[in-house]
Amino acid sequence: MSQLNRITANEPSDLLKERLLEGASAHRKAGEVQSSSASYAEPACVRKIAILLCTYHGQHFLADQLDSFAAQTYTNWEVWASDDGSLDDTHAILKAYQQKWGKQRLSMHSGPAQGFAANFLSLSCDVDIVADYFAYSDQDDIWEVDKLQRAVEWLRSVPAGIPALYCSRALLVDIDNQPIGLSPLFKRMPNFSNSLIQSIGGGNTMVFNDAARALLRKAGKDVVIVSHDCWAYMVVSGCGGKVFYDACPTVRYRQHDGNLVGTNISYQARWSRLTRLWNGWFRSWNDRNIESLQRLQSSLTPENKRILDDFSIARQTWFLPRLWLFARSGVRRQSILGNFALFVAAVFNKI
Repeated sequence: MSQLNRITANEPSDLLKERLLEGASAHRKAGEVQSSSASYAEPACVRKIAILLCTYHGQHFLADQLDSFAAQTYTNWEVWASDDGSLDDTHAILKAYQQKWGKQRLSMHSGPAQGFAANFLSLSCDVDIVADYFAYSDQDDIWEVDKLQRAVEWLRSVPAGIPALYCSRALLVDIDNQPIGLSPLFKRMPNFSNSLIQSIGGGNTMVFNDAARALLRKAGKDVVIVSHDCWAYMVVSGCGGKVFYDACPTVRYRQHDGNLVGTNISYQARWSRLTRLWNGWFRSWNDRNIESLQRLQSSLTPENKRILDDFSIARQTWFLPRLWLFARSGVRRQSILGNFALFVAAVFNKI
């Protein structure tokens, strides 16, 4: 995942600089914590986190990601690594860390080789993975030392039977781990109508509970989706769960040419998104998401069923009813400019 702007429009430059320095300081502390985290003993009462790591040709940055796991202040975790057929040294790196940490700490598996979204779903739905919480991880980022701790502190506030999803902002860094910006700051409350047309948190920041995982398993690993993070946001918010967006960056999101998905705040990325919108890519994406959500009809709340029906019917009808149904569904993006683009797309039936 990746991309950048030097400064986000939401924040003054002085505050941005302050946060970047704070992030750099936190990361420096990771090196101090790492050696002490070699002892993995944890009280039995502490809840376990399964880190769902998907890899594919990740040899250049994978070790940094793994080291940031070891530096976490919350230490009751285990890694489930699913590789999608790498031909570089990814497997050798994973094997070396497995020998260092032990097979109980890091297990290695073969992915379905159908793209990153299918790989993450294969881990999400794997019945052999038993934990209290589940954290998605890319192969080329660096976690801040308190990432898991912050997620767990919020997840513990949600009753176990209620689906819950934590996500956060990200600190953007270059290939040398030097801060270069922040991902957009989203201020509106997360909800299902927003999830239908926008994901507010990257999968690399997401941690969710077992009730949320049960919904992903109910939908199945064979749902045809574009991205696992968009899907998780839709599923949890649509089925009466709670979604929390942490404005504090918890991940160092590395920007480089090899990323499959990126933050979409650069002018080039925005233009690319507009081009795909006009060419029908966004409409095809929504076709897949709506079809996949049908598998969870029985779990959607009554209000969210209505929103999904309005959204789905609006896409198939003529001009005036289309705009009225879109308005009634409440679908919206997080920014004024984003909502203007959404309105234009609705006018030309590109949603």
